[in-house]
This record gives sequence, structure tokens and C-alpha cells, in this order.
Amino acid sequence: MNVLVTGGAGFIGSHIVDGLMAAGHRVEVLDDLSSGSRENLPAGVPLHVADIVDPAAVARVFEAARPDLVCHQAAQMSVSRSVREPRFDAEVNCIGLINVLESAARHRCRRVVFASSGGVLYGEVTSPAPETTPANPVSPYGITKWVGERYLQFFAAEHGMATVALRYSNVYGPRQNPHGEAGVVAIFCKKLLAGEPARINGDGRYVRDYVFGPDVARANVLALTADLPGVVPGTLTSLNIGTGIGADVNDLESMIRSAVVAVRLRHGRNATLPLPEHGSARPGDLRSNQVDATRAGEVLGWRPRVALAEGLSQTAEWFAAHERS
Repeated sequence: MNVLVTGGAGFIGSHIVDGLMAAGHRVEVLDDLSSGSRENLPAGVPLHVADIVDPAAVARVFEAARPDLVCHQAAQMSVSRSVREPRFDAEVNCIGLINVLESAARHRCRRVVFASSGGVLYGEVTSPAPETTPANPVSPYGITKWVGERYLQFFAAEHGMATVALRYSNVYGPRQNPHGEAGVVAIFCKKLLAGEPARINGDGRYVRDYVFGPDVARANVLALTADLPGVVPGTLTSLNIGTGIGADVNDLESMIRSAVVAVRLRHGRNATLPLPEHGSARPGDLRSNQVDATRAGEVLGWRPRVALAEGLSQTAEWFAAHERS
């Protein structure tokens, strides 16, 4: 199959590219490189540098790639930026999605998989939320992800595409961008590896469901390419992708600290690290959010394989090997 991955030079997208290529598919990437990097892509993967907000540019990429399947990962991904700049968030996450869906419909793509977000869609939840939980987004980012699913449903019905929305919990892992406001695991790893204190927003008692990036990539490959009885033309299938296990930011910092200490000791470096600092709370942050991924197991045969401690260890090792980036 020919597969186009938007945002494929980014953190999650590049792991999806790896998984698709390992499964024998031909992959091309559309990315504006605003947060992704060519270095994340295997040699020989065609990269089309374009902005999904530009419909003509998106149309040109589809004309060149002629995909059978589309994996849409490109997005504005910062909750706090969406609060400050809701128009920008909507332009990327809604208009950009529409541009991709219109081109997918024009080229009669068989299936479109969309990066949605259970981490913001359900709002404040104190136990793992199944897909039947009513949507209650409280940030513009969450609102645009919910609207995005509605557009997928419309395009599926109108154009006969099969569409899948994967509602990620908080994704972390190697290649995550540590710059800016997104990716607390990446930010903490970089800080602690540099011997600097991690900065915890507010009291740190914000519970999240952390899922490893390569596990998320595996879910995307299955959602794109597997023969799934319930994923048929004209329908939208929404699935949570997470672990159902919560950890607050204070616990997360402690676990990352342990992983970084182990890395520094293995490399013969000083393992004494400063205590975390506390700053003000971020606007739009939920106190608690976890997802129930039981249905992804039933539909995709997917379950997370990497526990948080092991994933953090692998992530710290990766950032130690890329400390200058």
C-alpha cells in the first residue's frame, strides 16, 4: 500500500513511518518541519515540505504521492498555546484537517486515521474513561480535536471512506520535541540530563495516563492496514489509545530523575541532581485524565507493551545519546 503520513517527521509520526516500512508499505511524508526533523526519517523516505493549512500545497503533495491510505498526525499540539491563540489552533487542527480530507476524498483514499486526543476530549475524569464518555473538552485544543472527529464522520459518510480516530492519552518517548510547551517527559529529561532542575507547574498533582510512542505507532499501523471487520467505508471508528494507569507530575519527575541518574552513572557522570522547582499552574490544564483502551484491544488487537518505568528509561537513554539536539 502507498501511505501518506502527515506530520511524519515528528515524534509520533516518525515512529509510525518506521512501523509502516517494517510492514512492507511504501511511505511518503508531508511535514512543515516546524517541530519535526528530517533526521527522524529513514533514508529514502520522500519528504514533502508543506503546510497543511495551505490547500494548494496539500493538493500537490497528494497528486505526487497518490496514497491509498492517509495517517494524519500533523497538528497544533499545545493546550496552553490553544488557550492563548485559539484562532491559530483552529486553523491548523480544523482547516488543516479539512484540506487533508478533501484531498483524500479526491484521490479516493481507502482509509484515513486521525490523531485525536482522549487526553483532552473527555475533560476532567477521575477513572479511566471509555469511548462512551460524553465529550467535554475545556480547551480550544480539545474542542478542535472533537470537531475534527465530526469532520471525519462527515467525510466518511459523504465520500465512502473508512475513518479511524485514535484518541491518545499523553504520549511520550524517544524523538519527542523538548522545546516549547508540549512534552513534559522530554522537557524533564533534557533538564535533568543537563543537571538543571525540572520545573513543575502548580502543585504537580495533575494525573495523566502516559503511553509510549512506539506503542502508539503500532496502534496506528494496525488501524491503517489491518483487516478490521468494523472499520468499513462510510464509517468513523473512535478508539482510546492509552494504559488506563495514572501518574501525577510529581511522581513522573521522580521516575524520570531515577532514570536519568541511572543513565548518568552508566556514563560515569555525576548523579547528583537538583530538586525540582515549582512554577505557576498552566491555563487549561486538567487535574485528572485517563483513558480506558479496552475497545482498542477488541477492535485492533492492540494493548500497550511498555510500562512507564521502562519507557522512561528508554527515553532518558535516547535523550542522553542526543544531548546536543
